[in-house]
Amino acid sequence: MPVKGRGAELVSGDKTSEIVMPFVLVVVVMIGLCVASLDILSAARAFVGGESRWSKAQKIAVSSLQHYLTSNAEADYQQFLDAIAVPLGHRAGRIELDRAQPDMSVVTAGFRRGGTDEADIPGMARLYRYFHHVGSIRRAVDVWVEADRSIDELIALGTEAHRRISAGERDRAWRASTRAQLRAIDERLTPMEYAFSDALASASRETANLLRACLCLAAATMVLIATRRVRRLLDDRVRVTHELRASEDRFQLAVAGSNDGLWDWDRTSGHVYLSPRLRQMLGLSAADDGATTSVFQRLHPQDRRRVMRAVTAHVWRNHPLDVEFRVPQRHGVPRWFHARGASSRDATGTSRRMAGSVTEITERRRADAMLFAAKERAEVTLQSIGDAVITTDATGCIEFLNPSAERLTRWSTERARGRPVGAICHFVAESSGVPIGDPVMQVLDGQTAWSQHDKLVLRHPEGPAIAIDLTATPIRDRAGNMDGAVLVMRDVSSDREHAAQLSYQASHDVLTGLINRREFERRLALAVKAAESSGRPFTVLYLDLDQFKVVNDTCSHAAGDELLRQIGTLFLAQVRATDAVARLGGDEFVVLLEDCDADAAVHVAESLRAAIGDLHFAFGERSFATSASIGLVSLSADERLAREDILGAADAACHLAKEKGRNRVQTYHLDDDEVAVRQIEMCWVSRIQAALASNRFELYEQDIVDLRHHMPQRHVELLLRMVGEGGELIPPRAFIPAAERYGLMPSIDRWVVQSAFSALRDAMDRGMPDIPSQCAINLSGTSLCESGFAAFLRQQFATFAIAPSSICFEITETAAISSLSRATAFIHEMRALGCYFSLDDFGAGMSSFTYLKHLPVDFVKIEGSFVKDMIDDPIDYAMVEAINNLGHVTRKQTIAECVGTPELLAAVHRLGIDFAQGFVLSVPRPFLHDAGASAPRASAPSSA
Repeated sequence: MPVKGRGAELVSGDKTSEIVMPFVLVVVVMIGLCVASLDILSAARAFVGGESRWSKAQKIAVSSLQHYLTSNAEADYQQFLDAIAVPLGHRAGRIELDRAQPDMSVVTAGFRRGGTDEADIPGMARLYRYFHHVGSIRRAVDVWVEADRSIDELIALGTEAHRRISAGERDRAWRASTRAQLRAIDERLTPMEYAFSDALASASRETANLLRACLCLAAATMVLIATRRVRRLLDDRVRVTHELRASEDRFQLAVAGSNDGLWDWDRTSGHVYLSPRLRQMLGLSAADDGATTSVFQRLHPQDRRRVMRAVTAHVWRNHPLDVEFRVPQRHGVPRWFHARGASSRDATGTSRRMAGSVTEITERRRADAMLFAAKERAEVTLQSIGDAVITTDATGCIEFLNPSAERLTRWSTERARGRPVGAICHFVAESSGVPIGDPVMQVLDGQTAWSQHDKLVLRHPEGPAIAIDLTATPIRDRAGNMDGAVLVMRDVSSDREHAAQLSYQASHDVLTGLINRREFERRLALAVKAAESSGRPFTVLYLDLDQFKVVNDTCSHAAGDELLRQIGTLFLAQVRATDAVARLGGDEFVVLLEDCDADAAVHVAESLRAAIGDLHFAFGERSFATSASIGLVSLSADERLAREDILGAADAACHLAKEKGRNRVQTYHLDDDEVAVRQIEMCWVSRIQAALASNRFELYEQDIVDLRHHMPQRHVELLLRMVGEGGELIPPRAFIPAAERYGLMPSIDRWVVQSAFSALRDAMDRGMPDIPSQCAINLSGTSLCESGFAAFLRQQFATFAIAPSSICFEITETAAISSLSRATAFIHEMRALGCYFSLDDFGAGMSSFTYLKHLPVDFVKIEGSFVKDMIDDPIDYAMVEAINNLGHVTRKQTIAECVGTPELLAAVHRLGIDFAQGFVLSVPRPFLHDAGASAPRASAPSSA
């Protein structure tokens, strides 16, 4: 296709000059700038040379004039005139240049007289004329003008000297004065010459820098202009090129827009045309001629013969050409294509020309395969899953039932097809028995999905109902229109039975079948809420079997379990069906009597106690009498108690019933001090356990002082403090009674022993001074009777390498007497290791003097209540004296407790008591804290 217009001119190259001219212009401008810069720098160098000649001539003029003053020779004066002519010539040129229209002949004559080369004068004139008011050049010109004034003075001195000498004047004073003036002028001119030279040098540098900047700026500007010009020309060229290709592009876009490949086979000439897209599909290179043999060779070997037969059938028998085939790929799996074609035939029906298109169908074939696989998976999944699946059409008629649905509904797909779901499935609410409408129809009526909060069952005309979970979901087409529904059912009969069983087990005791603590507390909360809203009274009975441990220890736990089962059955027979009976654990039971006042509740409690007493339990050949202690808490609208405190109050009342002799009913009242004490003690149990778990105990020490002679080492008693939740220290009298009552003392004693031994070992390893030689540790009666406690102590001695002789165990008189044989055995075992023993609080119990001689202890601590009043009370004094004398007779050392004043200490010392302990001697302090420091003293004791 020929190219016309301006585009053709660009292609033929007629506008080449337009491309070249910007570059020529840039070169010309840069050459001009270079010439200008060289001219300015040359002029600057000429000025520098002129300054040198000016300075030299000035020096010669001064020197010649000084010689003239001495020699009076005319030649010296003439030499002065010749030298001074150089500055005068420069001044004449400068003055002429200062005119608005200078005469260049005058300027040239003046600078030539000053010794400047004629070739440099025009450049100097241009530099002076255009830049003498600029920067450093201005400073140089100012110095030049100032120096010319001194030159005028020098000329005046020379003229005056020539006149006087020519007149024959010989005045020496005048000559000396003239020489001094000459020296002054010379000294004044020398700095000016340097300043002029520096100014010119600075001006030369500034001019050079300015010229460089201008040169770079001009070059950059010209390059930018040239670049934009060239770019515009190139854009024009590209636009013309696009115009030349427009027709071909439109054709190629039309072909590529369909994403199909086109082919054309002229059977007369044998020429085959393949579009670029088809070449890409077949993987043919640009060098391939596209002959039919090349096309067929690109096909998959398994498809090649089939395609050739289809083409042959189309050519010779005019069969439609519509065939699918594969084309192998260099990397990856073959791709699928679909070819269609038609022929142009002559009058005889012979095909003369064939043309057609090829479409890639790889993704369609892949989608078909995936759809088929998904369908197969869905069918296999529906056949194998345990959930029952029913699908319907848009009218709600059944289309398909999977095997699970057939088993669950007892309908086959063939029988159920075309029927509504409600015809084969009858859904009923489990709790109310109310029939549920057809879920599928509800979904098709517009619900996005269907679910029922109530539990459902599927009822059959024959056979039992089946518990199910059911969901119904609509099926929509791509347009969002309702196309059917899916109903999914699951047989959950076993799950609900298991859940019911778990629910029962979660709320009932396994052994007795009674409700457990959790369920009882739930019912109790409901009773409290009902009492608050309606004022109905209720009562809680807390029952604990007496001597239940005897049954377990005598006949094994199987007997105890059987007794508990019989007790549970007895309770259910004695109370109303609306009452709640629960087993809390062990042999503890609770009964909730709703709508029952205090009087009726006492009657029920006594009936229960009597029924338990009448139960003669027999196991094997043994029989046992049974009884129970019962705590009763009755609350009405006027008497309220927090739900959390009700069981605690009933438990405390039950414990009080046990302490009063067992087999009785103890009623709780809000103002009952005895029960309140038990409740407080029960509260201390959890606090003590928490303190043990979080290590919130601290050891303190108090000195035991030898009154007979000064001991080189200390003897201390270890005292226990509990750290409260807020960090406060709690004395032992607050928590020890509860710990003794509820069996926590062995754990506390073990903590004390382990902590004391660990602290001693740490102090010895660190070499602390003044470590106590003997530490007294209090032990409870419960620990003395514990079979494994002695082994624990031996293990601690070995673990921490503590010498047994440094430990003295303190046991109370009451604890020792309550189990004398075990206490004696324990003391003998520990004394064999080297430990010491002290009998604490002696005199507070009964039969003290009787048992004193039988207990193998080393120390006797006299009860503090006797000691602190012995000065004022003669009986207490006699008791202290008697215990001291008896202790000495039995070869035991005595210790006086609670010595709080100096007068009391003196009285104890007079009685001959061996040791004293009290606040007058030392106050309790943290154990091994700042060992060696003197213990603080107090005038009044406080409880230790």
